[in-house]
Amino acid sequence: MSAERNAPDAPGTTEERERAEDITVRDPVSAPDAEGRPRRATRRFPLFTRDTARPEGGGRAAPRDAPAPARQWPILSVLLTVGLGLLLTALDQFRLGTLLVGVALLAGSVLRWLVPDVGMLAVRSRFTDIVTYGGLGLVIALLALMVQPHPLLEIPFLKDTLHFTVDS
Repeated sequence: MSAERNAPDAPGTTEERERAEDITVRDPVSAPDAEGRPRRATRRFPLFTRDTARPEGGGRAAPRDAPAPARQWPILSVLLTVGLGLLLTALDQFRLGTLLVGVALLAGSVLRWLVPDVGMLAVRSRFTDIVTYGGLGLVIALLALMVQPHPLLEIPFLKDTLHFTVDS
C-alpha cells in the first residue's frame, strides 16, 4: 500500500486535490477558515446584497443605560422643532412656521455632520443625509422668506422669469 492510501487527509493527496477543485470561488479569498472553506479577504461589497447595512453613525446617541428619549436626542430635537413649526403654521403663522421647519432640517444636517452617533437621524450614508437634510431645509427656508405678501427675500430674476413664462 502506498502512503497516500494510508493517510487520505495528508497534504498533497489525491482526495485533497479533488476536494479543492470542487470549491467554486467568485470573490477574492484568503486562507480558508476553520472548516476549510475559503473566506472573503476583501472589504468590497458582494455582487448581490442580502441585507441592509446599518448607516454610518446609526448607533445610539447616548449610552445603553440612558432612557430612550435621551438615546435618540438628535432625531427628537429635529422632530420637535418641525412639530412646533407645523403647529405655528396651523395657527396662521405660515411664514414663521415654515421657516422653523426649514431651520429644523438645516439643524439636522449640521447634527449629522458634527455628531458622530446621531441615532435614528442617520438614515443613509453621512454624505447623502447631509445633502438631503441641508437641501430640503434650505429650499423650505428660502421659500418661507419669499412668501407673499410682503416677502422678506426678493430675488429679481424670479419675477422676470415668472412674467416671461406667463406671457408666452
